[in-house]
Amino acid sequence: MQTLEQINQTLQTNDAVMLYFSAPGCNVCHALKPKLTEAVVEAFPTFVIESIDISQHPEIASAFTVFAIPTVLVFFQGKEFLRKSRNMSIGEVIETIRRPYNLMAGN
Repeated sequence: MQTLEQINQTLQTNDAVMLYFSAPGCNVCHALKPKLTEAVVEAFPTFVIESIDISQHPEIASAFTVFAIPTVLVFFQGKEFLRKSRNMSIGEVIETIRRPYNLMAGN
């Protein structure tokens, strides 16, 4: 069971975190998630990825002002860097986070 406190702890203790908000009835969410997760893990091995089902945890979605799915939030050192909702390109997400990730990771 995820809690808002656990998500906040993850954000505080990891330099690079992606929150993926979805729901069971969202076909786009289910098609995008494995592809995006694989691309992020391959390009950025230290990323922590948390999936949040907004039907199970509406309080977490509300705390992060997420009202559309799928929504991806990327955090670097606890600060929100990227927010993408609904229509997104995996390549665009990867390229947007590449430079700040490499700077943070010392690459």
